[in-house]
Amino acid sequence: MRLYLTTLNPTDSVTRGFLPAARALGCAVTILTDQPERYPGAETLRTDVRDARAVIDTIARHHRPDAIFSNSDHIQPETALAAEYFGLPAKDWRACLTAKNKALTRRALALAGVESVHSVRLPPGGPPPADLPYPVVVKPREGVASEDVVLVRDSGELATAVADIGARRPTATLVAEEYLEGPLRTLETLGDGRDLRVLGGFRTTLGPLPYFVEERLDWDPVADPHVLRALAAIGAGLGACHAEYVVTDAGPRVVEVNYRVIGDTCDFLLAELLGVPLHEWILRVHLGEPVMTPPDATGHGAAVSLVADATGTIKEGPGDVAENAGDVRLRHRALRAVGDQVELTHTNRDYLGIVRAVGPDEAAVSRAVDGFRARHPWVIG
Repeated sequence: MRLYLTTLNPTDSVTRGFLPAARALGCAVTILTDQPERYPGAETLRTDVRDARAVIDTIARHHRPDAIFSNSDHIQPETALAAEYFGLPAKDWRACLTAKNKALTRRALALAGVESVHSVRLPPGGPPPADLPYPVVVKPREGVASEDVVLVRDSGELATAVADIGARRPTATLVAEEYLEGPLRTLETLGDGRDLRVLGGFRTTLGPLPYFVEERLDWDPVADPHVLRALAAIGAGLGACHAEYVVTDAGPRVVEVNYRVIGDTCDFLLAELLGVPLHEWILRVHLGEPVMTPPDATGHGAAVSLVADATGTIKEGPGDVAENAGDVRLRHRALRAVGDQVELTHTNRDYLGIVRAVGPDEAAVSRAVDGFRARHPWVIG
């Protein structure tokens, strides 16, 4: 079997997850990327993966495909169109586009009668609307990783935020959405285009406002029917999907839908909690196999992000660590190294490392994580 994997940047999900999973399934893997030099030892083809026509042409000149897959946020529609062209299991490209574009997400959910959240586009250089229901959250329409997401409380803060983001993203369209107040949660699903399975979910702890940096995710599986209706309205039914939502006083409201598996190493945490080869399961549905039913997870798991609190040079920090702390299995993935220069962005890009821990309960997991942080601090000077 030949699997084509389209990707932009190397991530743990790709290099430590999907590539080994594909090989375990007996697939020959060809990586389509605009940066082939970043995948040493793998068969790569330089391709403009943001252009479906280029992806289709590259594959047509190579081996016959059995699956075309991507876990990259920005190229889901292009990958879906390529898979559909070759008659392979494919996500609906419309669903991919709707999920990625936050304005289209709001439109789809409102038209389907699932929910209505006040949201307006802020085109580059355009005047701000006069009737926003402050406070509102300003964010790029196609943003990721909490980048340039900020809470603003009045028109003055809105003007400042728009100017600040515009200096970094002069051509980007922003959206301003009503602030959804309440606990933030995730729902993780996997489908084969016919049946959809709930894998679980997490309770998310954010850093201080006005930014939205995810600092901790705790296993807390809730199969919220409102979110499942939202996924159906968008059309997200094939493959993995990571949805974020807030439990407001008026009920659940979707924040965003990422039509791929959860990131920041939480896919590995999810696999460990369920005790299944998650990345293989995801690839299997793209190879045309029926979705499997996940077992019930036992115990508790958490992913704790170690976030830089200052700009400067890293003076001290742990590398990758795998250890047992009593009955807790703990893994630390270093994202930076001693000597690196850190510039605060107030986004998930400020992560220095991520600790994953699985144990019998939340208290045991928290003790193990706290102990690790005390023994292995990140020091910025």
